[in-house]
Amino acid sequence: MSVSTLRPLGDVVYARSGDKGGNANIGLWVPAAHPDALVDWLLETVTVEWVRELLPEAKSLEIELIPLRNLRGVNIVIQGILGAGVAEGVRFDPQAKALGEWIRSRHVAIPERLLA
Repeated sequence: MSVSTLRPLGDVVYARSGDKGGNANIGLWVPAAHPDALVDWLLETVTVEWVRELLPEAKSLEIELIPLRNLRGVNIVIQGILGAGVAEGVRFDPQAKALGEWIRSRHVAIPERLLA
């Protein structure tokens, strides 16, 4: 059994996010300086349920995950999180530029063996 510790996801993962109309796109990846085992952990950990837990505002929205093992990451598309898009502007972040940093700030259980 692996021992985990709660840490900000951003301690081990980078992110970039943005919008396409009313949809948000979040790319998460493990920097090359970190071990390949951390990539495996990320790809196993990122599920639709996990995204909904970390981003409660996406709880009832359609979420698509695109694993990108060769890029050491995963792409997350959240349908409709921005409503009608940037022109509607009802969110604090109408272009979804901060969603990547928001998810990186969330504390998650990371196996201690992967932290170094």
